[in-house]
Amino acid sequence: MRRFRLPFRSAARGLRVRLVVAFLLAAAFGALLTAGLTFHRARAAILDRAEETAVADLRTQLDSLAPDLTLPPTAEDLRGLTRQIDQAGGARAWHASASYRGGEPVTASPGTPPVPDELRRAVEDSGRAVHQRTEHDGRPWLALGMPVAYTDDSGDTGTDADTDTSADAGSLSGLIVYAAFPLDDDRADIDALVTAAEAGAVPALALALVPALFAARSVLRPVRRLRHGAERIAAGELDTRLDAPGRDELADLTRSFNTMAETLERDAAELRRLEAGARRFAADVAHELRTPLAAMAAVTEVLDEDAASGVLPADTEDAVRLISEEVRALARTVEDLMEVSRFDAKAAPVHREDVDLRTLVTKTLQLRGWAHDGRVRADLPEPAPVRVDPRRIDVVLGNLVANALHHGRPPVTVAVRVRGDRVWVTVTDRGPGIPDEALPYVFDRFYKADAARPRSGGSGLGLAIAQENAALNDGTLTAANHPDGGAVFTLTLPSAASSPGTT
Repeated sequence: MRRFRLPFRSAARGLRVRLVVAFLLAAAFGALLTAGLTFHRARAAILDRAEETAVADLRTQLDSLAPDLTLPPTAEDLRGLTRQIDQAGGARAWHASASYRGGEPVTASPGTPPVPDELRRAVEDSGRAVHQRTEHDGRPWLALGMPVAYTDDSGDTGTDADTDTSADAGSLSGLIVYAAFPLDDDRADIDALVTAAEAGAVPALALALVPALFAARSVLRPVRRLRHGAERIAAGELDTRLDAPGRDELADLTRSFNTMAETLERDAAELRRLEAGARRFAADVAHELRTPLAAMAAVTEVLDEDAASGVLPADTEDAVRLISEEVRALARTVEDLMEVSRFDAKAAPVHREDVDLRTLVTKTLQLRGWAHDGRVRADLPEPAPVRVDPRRIDVVLGNLVANALHHGRPPVTVAVRVRGDRVWVTVTDRGPGIPDEALPYVFDRFYKADAARPRSGGSGLGLAIAQENAALNDGTLTAANHPDGGAVFTLTLPSAASSPGTT
């Protein structure tokens, strides 16, 4: 199944977008943290101010009204006291109630919220003013509880005006006054703070977008230069260098990039020099050996004739045959080296012709004596027109079959098939196959898997030359193992309809 990558997905994964998003998230987090801390402090200040003001107002009213109260008070006395407190509250809208010595609170207003049990216990246990925030009918309220104490021996009463301890204000009279009022105004102030914070969040993020884009640009510009520089290095422009202004980490990275490019250029130049020297040396050696080898081959031919006629002693005859084989092997190696040097110099000529690949396979097997000895089988069921250099394809087929006979076991099968616009040639043997660790290297020059295969007289260049010849004919050559055992070499060539013209 083919996978398609949408453009917006790649854009969303870009470094610019991630930097801007990270910057905005950091700005949003900072703004939210600052707004949260500010809101918390402002809310606490508003509520603390309301509580302190309420306690001071209630204390002032009790200091004015409590001395006129007769102890012990009746329920009507308590109701009258609370009525006076409610009237004196004014805009605060007090809802007061009072209790004497643990009795139920008495109130003059039917809408007075009930006194919380926690507040009553706290006032009775501590003997001082206590306040508590509560909810009543969905509205926030502030409830106060304030005990009244004796102030002198005459029995006058008063609140703990100066201290929160009953010892400083005299003994407690047992009278406790409770008052509650809604915090609607304070709640409105708090809601206004929340609204202001929400209204300021969007402009803050919009303003943060400008430095985010600027920061992303300043970071991405050197990164983009590094990317372009790396692409030029990958394209072979090893002389690429980048400007590295500044002293930040990106500038250090750019300088490291320049150092790397300089090292690569120097090493590449040295490798090219060594490679050119090695190629020239191999070509020179092969060229210099051709003349003496030609003379040696002529001499060995004469000696072979003497050995065949029986005029030489048995030991001399064996020596002559051994020398002849080694001279022929050395001559083949020299010819292979000359061919490799032509490949490296891009000087190997290619002369294409329209032929039937079945004809090439048949001629290759006949010329080498493999057509009738039973070791090689040809599977040629259909015409396979190709436009190739016959001589070079003959070399490919000859090397593949010879390799299969040397390193595998007969019978070797050469099969030709036409698949679409490609012609496939497979050479399969019945041997042990190619070791997995050797598969990636079978087409390397001078590579021999000696540990897994018996020794042969080859130079280690046959498969490398076969692959080069396949490439010159716009083909490919691959190696694999057959599931039932044996090695499989596959040559693919373009059919005659898709092949390029003659070169």
